[in-house]
Amino acid sequence: MVRPAQTARSERTREALRQAAVVRFLAQGVEETSAEQIAADAGVSLRTFYRHFRSKHDLLFADYTGLHWFRAALQARPSDESIIDSVQSAIFAFPYDVEAVAKIAALRGSELDPGRIVRHVQDVSADFADAIAAQLQQRSCAVGSKPDARLRIAVAARCIAAAVFGAMEVWMLGENRSLGELARMSHVALESLRVGFADDWVSGPR
Repeated sequence: MVRPAQTARSERTREALRQAAVVRFLAQGVEETSAEQIAADAGVSLRTFYRHFRSKHDLLFADYTGLHWFRAALQARPSDESIIDSVQSAIFAFPYDVEAVAKIAALRGSELDPGRIVRHVQDVSADFADAIAAQLQQRSCAVGSKPDARLRIAVAARCIAAAVFGAMEVWMLGENRSLGELARMSHVALESLRVGFADDWVSGPR
């Protein structure tokens, strides 16, 4: 069993590595930065580095991995609140410096091949969906007895995660990488789920 003190220490180590990587990446680029340099800057061993991250490239996505902050924020939302409203509020419990995150987003786009970005985003989106599914499971007293309850939870969680990460992907590639613009895009994406797929997508009589 992992004790709270161990979890807190692990989170501090991850954050130290993340911050060290951000400084190095912005100063000298991703490919010119080594895992050894990041570990040394964070004051940990290379072995400790690899205990937390598979490679230096994983640190380009460290803002979104683990998602402890998101899970905690989601858990704190009222259980009678719409899950879409809960997710919108929880997203902005994001604990990192937004300006640095925007710079890292730019680095991801300029220094990583699209295939690597897609794989990482898919992994993070799956973690995000799991967090939402866990919250829906807690709220599912009424839904739980209905047919296909597990399917309904899985579909809802994955659709919400896809909407959020769709907004984030467009934000990362856009000119305006301000927090306000990310908030706007996330809101539009999640509201599109609330409304559902309307006849806007129908081209007319054939």
